[in-house]
Amino acid sequence: MEIENNQTKEDLIVQMLKTVFDPEIPVNIYDLGLIYNIDLRGNDLEIDMTLTAPNCPAADFIAEDVKEKLESIDGIDNVKINLVFEPEWDRDMISEEGKLELGML
Repeated sequence: MEIENNQTKEDLIVQMLKTVFDPEIPVNIYDLGLIYNIDLRGNDLEIDMTLTAPNCPAADFIAEDVKEKLESIDGIDNVKINLVFEPEWDRDMISEEGKLELGML
């Protein structure tokens, strides 16, 4: 995916993360608060992310989807996904947009 207009690589990374969904939840992983850190250094990208539960059956699917989509961004050559569980995810990490989508507001 190419960067357009005034869009930065960071904007495109967030945009791509918002296209990844946990198959059981109708909110993207970014708005769910599952992305803890985005570290872009040159063409290398490292993402710290968590899951809604450590034993999530879709963990491999979600991580692979993130990696595949982020590697499709022009100028990103290497993507490393770190699954972390500290701090433990909870509902307070969901964005306002995500809470609205889930009917929590």
